[in-house]
Amino acid sequence: MSPVRIKEHWREQRIFNRRAWFAGVLMLLAGLAVLGRLYYLQVVRQHYYEVLSIDNGVRTVPIPAARGLILDRNGEVIASNRPTFDLELTPDEVPDLHDELEHLVRLGLLQRTDLPQLIRAIDSRQRFDTVPIRLDLSAQEVARFAVRRYEFPGIDVSPRQARWYPFGKLAVAAVGYVGTISASELAHLNPAEYAGTAVIGQTGVEAAYEKDLHGTNGYRQILVDALGRPVRRPGALGKELHFKAPVPGDDVILSLDLKLQRLAEQLLKGQDGAVVALDPWTGDIIAMASSPGFDPNLFARGISEKQYEALVANPRLPLFNRALRAQLPSGSTIKPGLALGALTEGMVNPDKRIFAGSAWHLPGSGHLFHNAAHEVCGWVGLRMAIIMSCDVYFYRLAFKMGVDRIGAWLPNFGFGSPTGIDIPGELPGLAPTPSWMAKHYPHDRGWYPGDTVILGIGQGKFLTTPLQLAHYTGVLATRGLSFEPRLVTGLRNPRTHQIHWKRPILDGNLTMISPASWKVVIGAMVGVTTNRRGTAYWEMINSPYPIAGKTGTAQLTREQANEVGNEKTGPEKLRDDAWFIAFAPAQAPRIAVAVLVEHAGYGATGAAPIARKLMNAYLLGPNGKLLPAAPRGPYSEPRGIRPRVDAGVDPTLTPLQRAAEP
Repeated sequence: MSPVRIKEHWREQRIFNRRAWFAGVLMLLAGLAVLGRLYYLQVVRQHYYEVLSIDNGVRTVPIPAARGLILDRNGEVIASNRPTFDLELTPDEVPDLHDELEHLVRLGLLQRTDLPQLIRAIDSRQRFDTVPIRLDLSAQEVARFAVRRYEFPGIDVSPRQARWYPFGKLAVAAVGYVGTISASELAHLNPAEYAGTAVIGQTGVEAAYEKDLHGTNGYRQILVDALGRPVRRPGALGKELHFKAPVPGDDVILSLDLKLQRLAEQLLKGQDGAVVALDPWTGDIIAMASSPGFDPNLFARGISEKQYEALVANPRLPLFNRALRAQLPSGSTIKPGLALGALTEGMVNPDKRIFAGSAWHLPGSGHLFHNAAHEVCGWVGLRMAIIMSCDVYFYRLAFKMGVDRIGAWLPNFGFGSPTGIDIPGELPGLAPTPSWMAKHYPHDRGWYPGDTVILGIGQGKFLTTPLQLAHYTGVLATRGLSFEPRLVTGLRNPRTHQIHWKRPILDGNLTMISPASWKVVIGAMVGVTTNRRGTAYWEMINSPYPIAGKTGTAQLTREQANEVGNEKTGPEKLRDDAWFIAFAPAQAPRIAVAVLVEHAGYGATGAAPIARKLMNAYLLGPNGKLLPAAPRGPYSEPRGIRPRVDAGVDPTLTPLQRAAEP
């Protein structure tokens, strides 16, 4: 048997050498490929990848536009901007959002109670957008953050312009305020237009003219390193970065006269109430005050939850704009309008006198409707009934007219619907009718004749606002012309300084009222202030100009009156509300005023003195004599006023407007 050969060393060695050589060649080729690729990337395509890396390190930073100024009719600045520092966050660069926000809380730069709302606002933005998380840092807060900046990737301090109201609460009822943009508001905005913007108009002119005031944001591109920090020396390629300058918002010119506005707010100090004064021939609001007010700077710099809760919990309701939203019975201020309706409908003879005792008995009922203070008016006609504010006379007149006639007549003066003022938030009041009662109280008692009776003296379900009463007073002053109340009269381009003036809007003319009827009612309103039996005689005595006015006292129910006992000694919250309306000079009116002082008792003593001081400040010079009337533009005259138009006009109503003329 021949031996078997188990292993061939020579053959195995040859196979191994062949495989080792093959593997070496592969490794050499792979190494050459890597070296070739490195050469291609780093030498051949070096410029291409350098530019690409720079592009990846470029951040587009929005530049918010400066918000437009708000000026009064004489050019005095009511709302402006001031430099400030904001704490801003870029979500895409923050590794742990909740951890960093908690860290800021511990550092004292954020309030823990604000975090949920803040996180919602951040989540509503794009990941690469810059989101302001804290406005108006103090110098100490900036320094505190700066020394620990390295602990907060994606968060930085940026210089910005913040809204600033130099006079604090002055005119806040008209101007309004800006506040932090909420997540719900952002959902209805163009993110590009508000990139880097922290606030938006919330109320008043700031909200109504947001588009004009906001302007157009710009942007700039900056180089950043791997940590997102700006590179100060980008080199030659930095010249290719783009920049677009922001366009500031338009300046808004108001009809307000800050001199009169200051006086109105001073006169209301310590009281709850409102004042609205306007030019009856244009609808321009000269003063609009609501007391108490609040400092809008709290909202502009980011109000804390604690501060906001304090405002909301204040029983005097400082956030409540009484000028636009206080819906209350008008009291006897409605009587001139009701008298015009009765004259026009032929329901009353102005020369016929009737005996008005201390109360009136409703036919078919045992209920007595009493005169104010149970006073006996005596033999009075329509004129004297207005002069004395005789309730009994107007009980009978309202009953005779009926609720349908009254309900159809009141809207002619704007009652029951918004006036159309150019800022948001106005409430419509209420001019009730039987159909309204049936709709809103389907299971209640319905409309009784007694409801019609008290409607004749502005009581019951009838509700109006100070703005509506001022507008109504303006219609009386112009003998039937109704202009939409407005606060903004012009927009000024901040670059060219050209002003686009807005024309007054005539929205009604009560041509159905005869000159004779106007003469009767306006003459009676003058008698309110000049006749010794007039309800405002002693408050308007010795006026250097004639005043047409009407007092109003929004009376309490019988149960409330019994609880109060006396309008001077009872609980303040249960006392009557005081109203007074007036226009002057009576035959050539320049100003119409409505004053409300809540729980002040009689309109004559509670509200009329305020109106007198306001009219004096507006109409009289330093020597106590009547100032000459200012010249008016072509669309401000009582004759030939055109309906709503859009083109601008340059009236010569104020020093600011006259200075802008070519």
